[in-house]
Amino acid sequence: MTEVMSYLPMIWPAYVAYLIAVMSPGPAILAIIGTASAQGRRAGVTIALGIFCGSATWAAAAAMGMAALLRHYAFALEILKIAGGFYLLYLGWKAYRSARLSDTELKLSQKTGDRSVRQLLLRGYAIHVTNPKAIFAWLAIISLGLPQAAPTSAIIAIIGLCLSSGLLIFTGYALLFSTPQAVNAYRAMRRWIEGAMSAFYCFAGLRLLTSRL
Repeated sequence: MTEVMSYLPMIWPAYVAYLIAVMSPGPAILAIIGTASAQGRRAGVTIALGIFCGSATWAAAAAMGMAALLRHYAFALEILKIAGGFYLLYLGWKAYRSARLSDTELKLSQKTGDRSVRQLLLRGYAIHVTNPKAIFAWLAIISLGLPQAAPTSAIIAIIGLCLSSGLLIFTGYALLFSTPQAVNAYRAMRRWIEGAMSAFYCFAGLRLLTSRL
């Protein structure tokens, strides 16, 4: 405990940086909001848990030094970047198709194509784990919050603090946007919201495909 306390002056800035990053709108948050509003609380929380698992994967990778190792293998990261970019474009296409459907057509498609818990978990996980920027975000958090010789207890403390906060934030978005008021607002503006989501996903996908790591 004493070891961890001595690292608090470095851990807190990294933790604040993490909160700003995780609360900012992005593909993951947008997916939680869209799913919770369209399919309800259970679906929203499920996809939030999938996104959390993706975040935990990169947290573990950063803590073990895998992220730094991957950075030296540009080919592997390039493949990951391409996969993530195309996956976001795929989500954009799906949102565009949904925006074009009438309310009657949408209800029919939902009846014949409801996502299972497993599908929602995998979708959330895929959104986060295929984004190479998440690797560098966690690497930055570890680098900012801990010096090279930091003990295991301090590493566990910063990862545990960030992940527990991330879980609360992800599920909090799901609970907030699955309220009756949020659902009614979504239904009233569904096509505009789906259109905006499509544009955002496509923009994020193209930006990922054309960016330099």
